[in-house]
Amino acid sequence: MAAAAGPMALRRAVAVRGRGVLTRGILTRGGRPRPRGPLPRTPWTTRGPPPEELARAVERRPVREQVELDTITYAGRQYFVPGLARPQFPPWDRGWHDPWHSPGPRYEEMPLYKERGCYICHQGVRMLEGVRQAQWLTKTKLVEGLPPSVLSIVDNPAHQLERYEEGAKRAISHARFWDTTEVAPRREHYCPVLFEDLIHLCRSMAVKYPALTKRMLARNYKISATWERESILLQVRGLNGILMNSMAPIPPVASKEEVLATEEHVLETFYPISPTIDLQEVNVYKELNDTGFRDGYPYSHPHTVFFLESANVRTRRFRPEQLRAKMLMFAFGNALAKAKVLYGNDPKVLEQPIVVQSIGTDGQLFQFMVFQLNTTDLVSNDGIKNLVWIDSDQNLYEKAQCVPEIKKRVVTKPAGIYGFQPDTFKKFLALYLHGTV
Repeated sequence: MAAAAGPMALRRAVAVRGRGVLTRGILTRGGRPRPRGPLPRTPWTTRGPPPEELARAVERRPVREQVELDTITYAGRQYFVPGLARPQFPPWDRGWHDPWHSPGPRYEEMPLYKERGCYICHQGVRMLEGVRQAQWLTKTKLVEGLPPSVLSIVDNPAHQLERYEEGAKRAISHARFWDTTEVAPRREHYCPVLFEDLIHLCRSMAVKYPALTKRMLARNYKISATWERESILLQVRGLNGILMNSMAPIPPVASKEEVLATEEHVLETFYPISPTIDLQEVNVYKELNDTGFRDGYPYSHPHTVFFLESANVRTRRFRPEQLRAKMLMFAFGNALAKAKVLYGNDPKVLEQPIVVQSIGTDGQLFQFMVFQLNTTDLVSNDGIKNLVWIDSDQNLYEKAQCVPEIKKRVVTKPAGIYGFQPDTFKKFLALYLHGTV
């Protein structure tokens, strides 16, 4: 068999004999087979290695002295060379100040820098606690529903627009069906169109009430109002909604007895959540109180602030509770800025309260608010509070069917407006007429 196998096969078998076993052409390792079960119980496996072994493993090796070498860069080559270090050049001095290519001073070196932080509420702030948080920040008492002066306009047929239901339905149809070539328009398109049509309907009442002509809509104006609340410096600033100004202010909604009764009201807290959560804290700021209009502007009294939540993506829109909180903060900011222009910066109880209204909508759901500023003394929780009336979540219509529903070649639900609620438009018109009727 050996002669048949050949001398080369015998040499390979002899060479492999010392290292392993040749079985059917597969080389296996020689010696005892590996244990398949758990490791044997020894002092090392149960209690670990002895201390001297651990000390030997943890013992640091001596560090060799490092010789400083000159870094070779490609600065002399004046072009990038792989393998060479990047050169570090000193900052270039232009010899003159270029505002477009200047890093600017540090925050600590700016002239408006202050050690005390200021918490700012701007248009993008989404308050975690919603209206409750806005109430605490503005020292305000909440009253559910609209005030009696507004409800009297809603219930009085003499103040209603003729054929207002047809006009409101026509405005909805114009925004949802007629003003677009798309099958179903997006919210960012039909929400502003619906607002403009509703305002146009309300302007038609100027024939009956000429005082409505003394109003003006302002867009992209900036408000700024600063106040202090329990050692916290706060500020409402920046762009907000569309403001309707008037030549004459809205008369106070609450009587003096109702204003004095707010002293007994206790503001609700939401400990352990901080009242300044979600507000932006800044250190470089200017304490301004500005209405956004120059002196001598004829329409100097704020009347109603409109907020349009027209973002098409739901996550970018404010939830109803967050929208109501933003409406309260900016209605308060407009009223406070106007109060400081009229009565100065000293905190006190106002002789003539300032009323500012606010309406928010996403093109279907409406939020109505009436705010009355009674005091500018906002530091402590004691004393007279401000008042706010909120009528929330009022649907103008339930659904606008842009495409008819068809089942088995039968139209089960034709295109059109469903669930129209005329009372919502009546409240919208009442807030527009408030202060004139």
